[in-house]
Amino acid sequence: MEPLGEFDPAYIGAHALLARLGAGGMGQVYLGRSPGGRLVAVKVVREEITGHPEALARFRREARTVRAVRSAYTANLIDASLESAPYWLATEYVAGPTLGNAVGARGALPPQTCRRLGAALAEGLASVHAYGVTHRDLKPQNVILGAQGPQLIDFGIAHNIGATALTQDGQAPGTPGYTAPEVLLGGETGAAADVFALGATLAYAATGRPPFGTGVAATVGYRAVHEPVDVAGVEPELAALIEACVAKDPAARPDPSEVIRRCGVRDALPDDPVYAALLALGEPVPLHEMRTQGPGYPYVPTWGAVPPVPVWRSGRRAVWAAGGTAVVLALALAAWKLLPLDGNGGPGGQARGGGAAGAATPSSAPVAPSGGGTAGPAAPAASKGGARPPAEYIEDDRISHYFWKPSADPDMAAHGVGECNQPAEQKSPGEGIQYSVKVSGKSVAVDMRIKYANLNHTKPEPYYVSVAVRSPHDLDPQTGTPFKVDNKRVGFTSKPVDIYTKWDTGEFLTLTYPDDFAEHVQGRTYAGVPVTNDPGDWTLVFYHVEDDPTKYTSIACSGFRVG
Repeated sequence: MEPLGEFDPAYIGAHALLARLGAGGMGQVYLGRSPGGRLVAVKVVREEITGHPEALARFRREARTVRAVRSAYTANLIDASLESAPYWLATEYVAGPTLGNAVGARGALPPQTCRRLGAALAEGLASVHAYGVTHRDLKPQNVILGAQGPQLIDFGIAHNIGATALTQDGQAPGTPGYTAPEVLLGGETGAAADVFALGATLAYAATGRPPFGTGVAATVGYRAVHEPVDVAGVEPELAALIEACVAKDPAARPDPSEVIRRCGVRDALPDDPVYAALLALGEPVPLHEMRTQGPGYPYVPTWGAVPPVPVWRSGRRAVWAAGGTAVVLALALAAWKLLPLDGNGGPGGQARGGGAAGAATPSSAPVAPSGGGTAGPAAPAASKGGARPPAEYIEDDRISHYFWKPSADPDMAAHGVGECNQPAEQKSPGEGIQYSVKVSGKSVAVDMRIKYANLNHTKPEPYYVSVAVRSPHDLDPQTGTPFKVDNKRVGFTSKPVDIYTKWDTGEFLTLTYPDDFAEHVQGRTYAGVPVTNDPGDWTLVFYHVEDDPTKYTSIACSGFRVG
């Protein structure tokens, strides 16, 4: 929970906003108070995607689903505005940690607690399925550990059984590691897919580890389809139940009632001492410290009606935040699934557009300067942020839309000449960046400098650059084997370096792939793989890096062909 920002609204509909609960690719979620004083979680669609018909279809379907399903295991819908911007919906607020946060903080749960949790979640799924709805994104972060038992949240991609799925760029709905094989393979989605997700969620609770390991989405999905779930060290009877739930054949999985029977619980989950201790991770909101609701207007339910005009206000004073605790919302955001809908490439991403394509030097040619300055918005002065110590690496936290292709002219292509599909986001400093690329066996040499920097009388302020090298296809991070899926990751990146290091001599800085490159994903580091592992068109993107691993902007794009 965070204080409201300067440009956050004071009201959404008739609900006074008190704090920020979270954000994702779809929008922002706030803690609010209804006119009668009830706490609500308010999800508001981002303005940037209000014109995206698929995003709005998802949002409206979520509202319809939450409104239709009345269960002890789901938060009830209180209000919504679905006909005109701003689009939003409000549900009752549930305080408590997510299962993901709880296990992350305290470690794996004991077998008996897992059985009680499994039985409660199975009962919740049975309750949802009784309305003809499948959840389709059950996972530890979509389970709130409430005082009366677990709550299922985020119905952003839920749908009626037998309905057509809404997907983006051909992606399967759900979350890697928790999505059933039949869904990943494009088959029929049914209630059995929720049982698979339940088994994977229990595996995480029982081990504290992702059920099918870590890595890029294609790698984790491949394991879910072809490899066994990770239940190493789990009590045999519980492990057998988990393995039954994640059977590759949906017909072989138990239904929720059978899961409940096999859990064999005889008392309530809230009475479990381990579960009760986890609830303390989500402290109640101290209402007396919250901002008063302030002036308002008569309450008008907005389901199907025109909402009141929201009141906008600046100059917020800070409100209470849950320092170190997990106070979570009854309405989360399916950020992973909705990343493609975000025009900024996901949370913390950069806007599409900008930059220059540079020519790649063929492997038979000597290394020589190529490429050049880029078009696009003017770069900020290097002293504005470039002088601060840079991040140690850049985080692969977004979808990359850059793809390099060789020239359509066979003679030019034979000499390694090509171009990227779009310009960079920011112009490089000075006279522009120069770079060259030379492929030699399994490695690549990348040279770069700022043109004419040596003509300056004094050394420019540091300007930190990281180079990203991306294979044509997504790779298994453990073996380096390519999957037949287009690679949309940022890729393997070099440690940020001041491009003015050799400014006075005019020399090029040289980086060698894969030796100087690695991929950084959610706290894990993966070494670069030889280019011969994945023949085809490789892409290079040059990024200006600030003092945060997630703050980097493209300044040039190039590439090279292997094989």
